[in-house]
Parts: sequence; C-alpha cells; structure tokens
Amino acid sequence: MSKSKLNSPEYLLQLLQRFSKYSDRVKQVHSLMTTNGHLLITDLWINTLLYNTLIRTYLNLCRPHTSLVLFVHMLHDEAPPNSHTFPSVLKATASLSQSYITSPAGYSFNAQCVKRGLLNDPFVRTSFLSLYSQFGDIKSARKMFDEIPQPCIVSYNAMLDAFAKSGDMGLAVSVFLKMPTRDVYSWTSIISGYARNKCSREAISFFNEMMVDDDVIHGFLRPNEATFVSVLSSCANLDEGLALYQGKQIHGYMLRSEKELSVFIGTALIAFYGKTGCLSYAYKMFDAMSVRKVCTWNAMICALASNGRESEALEMFKTMTLHPNEVTFVGVLSACARTKRVDLGLDLFRSMSRDFAIKPTMEHYGCIVDLLGRAGLLKEAHEFVKSMPFEADASVLGALLGACRVHGDVDLGNEVGKKLLDLEPDHCGRYVLLSSIYAGAEIWDSAASLRKEMANAGIQKVPAFSMAD
Repeated sequence: MSKSKLNSPEYLLQLLQRFSKYSDRVKQVHSLMTTNGHLLITDLWINTLLYNTLIRTYLNLCRPHTSLVLFVHMLHDEAPPNSHTFPSVLKATASLSQSYITSPAGYSFNAQCVKRGLLNDPFVRTSFLSLYSQFGDIKSARKMFDEIPQPCIVSYNAMLDAFAKSGDMGLAVSVFLKMPTRDVYSWTSIISGYARNKCSREAISFFNEMMVDDDVIHGFLRPNEATFVSVLSSCANLDEGLALYQGKQIHGYMLRSEKELSVFIGTALIAFYGKTGCLSYAYKMFDAMSVRKVCTWNAMICALASNGRESEALEMFKTMTLHPNEVTFVGVLSACARTKRVDLGLDLFRSMSRDFAIKPTMEHYGCIVDLLGRAGLLKEAHEFVKSMPFEADASVLGALLGACRVHGDVDLGNEVGKKLLDLEPDHCGRYVLLSSIYAGAEIWDSAASLRKEMANAGIQKVPAFSMAD
C-alpha cells in the first residue's frame, strides 16, 4: 500500500475504529490525523466524520474531558456538528457534571442544536433528556420528552429513569404503564428507583410482577445484574421475615438461570445474607467467589461486624488483598466499637487519612463516637463531637445519646437529647431513649412528660421482631 493511502483519512478512520479500545493506538492515529491536516478538510463532511469518531472513541475510553476539548476544536476547525455529534458530547457532559462543569453547559448545547436544526432528531432529544435528568432538571427533561412525536423505548426509559432518580415514583410508574413495549431496563429502572427511595416492599412487589410478565415467562426478557442487585438490596433492607424467604427464592432462580454469578450479584447476596443474619450463607458465597472486588470484602467484613463476629471482621481486614475504601472502614470501626477496642479503633481512624488518603465522613465520626461511648468515655466522646470539622448529624448524636443511657449520664443525655429532638421531632426512638434515661435516674416527672409529648404528637413506638439463621 502506498504511503499516501496509508495516511489517507479513510485508512486512518479504519485504524481508529479497529483500535478504539487501545488508548495508546488511538493517540497515535489522532496524532496522524492532526499532522496530516485531515481534521481541517471540509469537503464531504470528512472532518465532521473524523471528529465524531474521535469524540466517541475517547468517551468510550472513559476520557469525557478529552471528548469535550475535541468538540471545542471541532467548532474552531469549522467542522459542522451533526446529529451524530451531540449524543456523545452530551453523554460526556453528563459524566463530568459533578466535577468539571455545571448545567449551563448543557443548555448552551441545546441552543447550538436549535441553531443547527438538530433538535428534531429523536436521538439528540433523548440525549438531552438524559442530561437534564443528570442535572436534576426534571421540568426540562419532561418538556424534551413531551416534544418527541413518537418516543422510542430508549426515550421512555430515559424519562422514567429521570422520574425515579428524582424520587417521583408515581410519575415513573405512570410513564411505565403508558409504554407500548418494555424491556429489562424499563422494569429495572422502576425496581432500582423504589430501592433507591427506600421503598423496599414496592421494589420487591414490582420484581414479582416482572417475573410473571408474559415476556419473562416466554423467555423474551430476563432480569439482568442491576435488577438482581436492586431487588436483593430491597430484601436486605426490609425488616420482615418474608424478605429472607424472598431473597432465597431469588438466589435459587439465579442459580438455575445464570451460568455464573457476577461479582456484583455475589456481593449483593453476601450483603443480603449478612443483613438477615444468615452468616453461613454469606460465608459460602464469599468462599465460592473466584474474583472479589473491594465491595465484596466490604460486604463480608460488615456482615461479620454486625453479627457478633467482630474479631473475624478485623482479621479479615488484615488479610484483605485490595486497597480499602470508605465502606471498609465503616465495617472495621463498627467492629472496634462493638468490642470496645478503643486504641485500635482510634488508630484505624487516624490511618484513613494518614495511610490511605481517605477523608473520614459523618459515618466514620459516628463510629468513633459509638466506640468511645460504649467504652464509657462519654467526656471524650462529647469532646470528639465538638471537634468534628462539620456539624454532627442525628446519627452521631444518637450514638452519644445511647451511650448516655447505658452509662446513666443524665446531664449530657438531656443536652444531647434536646438537640436530637430538634433535628428529628418525629423519630419515636429519640423520645423513647431520652425517656429511658430519665426513668433510669428515677426522674419520673420528666419521663412521663416526654411520653405524654410523644403521645400528643401521634408518635408510636415501632414493634420489634427477631429471626434466627
């Protein structure tokens, strides 16, 4: 092949498509396109085609910022964007919305599409719909959806996912019911939406509806990884004995229908069995997994820490072969708190930023307050709360209040309890806990007054239950 053909835009385009998964090769081809001036050719939309392919390729290589820089170069080189350009550009914008840019950039792209007459393209509209959903601009997303003459299933899925992410499950289900056809993403968006909004019972119910749908029965549609992870999470978070039965049924279905359980499904099962107290099943899942990610280790450590096996949780942390993350430390700090290992817990807390470059969150601070409180170090716990870099939330104060009840510190309990009631005036547990502190100190008037206040507000104590593995 002659040198001219080797450097032709057509041949370089073929190379770019062939090596699209290899970052170094992509850079080489990109460099050849630039040095040969192909990105400046305006005949026959050549530079538009090359730019579109480059933008999409870098996006698929998880380099959205490079894609957006290329779009700027595209405009500078007078390569006219078309309906194939903006879906990739908008996807890159959405993926960077939390770090580099904000929503005004998305609206400027809208103006460009209007100017170029591209907004009538259904794929462009659907891309804008997804972008506005990412920004939390449900009004603009709904307007974009309503202006699509005949929405395709992708547009429907984007709209119901937007409603689900915004917490409006009523509108999400309304869109779902209007869909002429549905795929696994339609069902999963509703199930994961309910799970995300802590409507565990509804998520499980919708999954059960999915499983008796004609498309599933006849094999045209099957739950995917995201479906299983969402419904198992809902089973784990539902405080009913029936949830354990349901989760086991789902596990059985997966064993029958899936050739191999993915890492994330295996992790979801470990978390499910851990939260329902079935540690033997959690251990079996963990031991059977040939590939484990950080989330897998986290699920097992947290399962052990929350089921009275704290020493095993800490030992597992020592043998962990991957770099720990924020969730890992929640598990090990909880294990330290439950076993009152103050020195170890404080050392692990300090090691987060010192050794692992992890910035402690509210949950980690809450674990330390719980650790100090359980060990009877209430003064130190109170000082620790006051030294926090942000205002303590109800979970942190709740841990301190619980310690006050256990150790009978009425004065501190009274102070913390009042702050908690201001933060969560409708939380029955806060009233009950503070009332118990008063009763334990035989301050009967205050205890009775608090119970009366609770009754007048219509706040009822939630009944508990237990189950065994």
